[in-house]
Amino acid sequence: MFRILFFAFVILLIYWYVRRFTADAEKVVRRSKRQEKERQTGAITTLIKDPRTGEYRVPREDE
Repeated sequence: MFRILFFAFVILLIYWYVRRFTADAEKVVRRSKRQEKERQTGAITTLIKDPRTGEYRVPREDE
């Protein structure tokens, strides 16, 4: 019984790490695409539209 619980815990831990890693990788890819687009257009920064309010704002670094 202990082995089953141990391996279930290990599998869940691995699953959590993979999801966290892919989320971080997607964030890095989005940031690099945004920087590439800004470099191509010559813009200093690109405004993004807030879906809730409809207002445009400067993107934060953590997005």
